[in-house]
Amino acid sequence: MIERRPFATLGQFRNGWLDAHHHFSFGGYHDPARMGWGALRVWNDDQVAPGTGFDPHPHRDMEIVTFIRQGAITHRDNLGNEGITRAGDVQVMHAGTGIIHAEMNLEAEPTRLFQIWILPDRQGVAPGWATRELPRSPGGGLSLLAGGRAGDEAAGALPLYADAAVFAARMGAGERIEQPVAPGRAAYLVATHGGIRVNGVAAEPRDGVAIVGERIIVIEAEQADTEIVLVDVRE
Repeated sequence: MIERRPFATLGQFRNGWLDAHHHFSFGGYHDPARMGWGALRVWNDDQVAPGTGFDPHPHRDMEIVTFIRQGAITHRDNLGNEGITRAGDVQVMHAGTGIIHAEMNLEAEPTRLFQIWILPDRQGVAPGWATRELPRSPGGGLSLLAGGRAGDEAAGALPLYADAAVFAARMGAGERIEQPVAPGRAAYLVATHGGIRVNGVAAEPRDGVAIVGERIIVIEAEQADTEIVLVDVRE
């Protein structure tokens, strides 16, 4: 099954500095039919105004992946971690036993990002944070950015305390990627920009594509400079 979730149907929150769209129930947005997708609990499409951001706040027992679509975000936490993640790159935070962090846009332009929360397989792990770059050139298929499956860390992925994997790719017009999905697993896919087809189902930029029961995902880019993010989780 492949279900397209148009961007216009997502939950929305807006204030003076944040313009957020929620693929799943989050904060003041509640839809019983969209409580998550397998172990994937949150996928927020956020725009953060320059000179603003998420002030220090706590989390625990959640794997939080942030993919930067435009601009950059500066991370600081109570463990002493500090760093900048720029457009096209990804950071992973293990909330574990508890972490207090801030995510600020210190740039002169808006920062656009995907905030992805995945339920961990183990609670009470040591909290932590790391960031990495995504290869800049199109082609070469999906790049594994973060994962907690067997062999993911050895393949260069940022580790997750969850049986999940986060991929991204830059694609040229007409490029095609095939990605297997194992039995008992589900996938969720969003194009940051560029129209795509997923097993023939058309999706516009920032639409959600929820996938379950498909053994192979065939992703086709309809435009140049298409970029996609895909999360594979247990159902």
